[in-house]
Amino acid sequence: MKLVNLTRKTIVARNLRIADSFFSRLKGLLGTAELPDGEALLLRPCNNIHMFGMRYAIDVAFVTEAGEVLKTVAELAPGRFAGCPSARSVVELPSGTLRKTSTGIGDLLVMAED
Repeated sequence: MKLVNLTRKTIVARNLRIADSFFSRLKGLLGTAELPDGEALLLRPCNNIHMFGMRYAIDVAFVTEAGEVLKTVAELAPGRFAGCPSARSVVELPSGTLRKTSTGIGDLLVMAED
């Protein structure tokens, strides 16, 4: 599964993993050494994340159920947290992905088969 920005006509992630159970959301990216370029993790339902226990910064997009980006956080550092009360899902991306793909507030992100 890949993640596509329909607004910008760019591929945000070539390998999108989905965390939609309590335990998969709880674990998230904890225990990983890095999030490689081209990968992403979609947490749903979710409207806030923490970076406690993380070893590296990530980019984050908070999205509606339809995939509209409500808020972005570039390079969220370990030990920090971020949230967006009206979001229904969170996309965690490698640091720099938001800038590289020009993804921003109002963009529409959708999942697509390879």
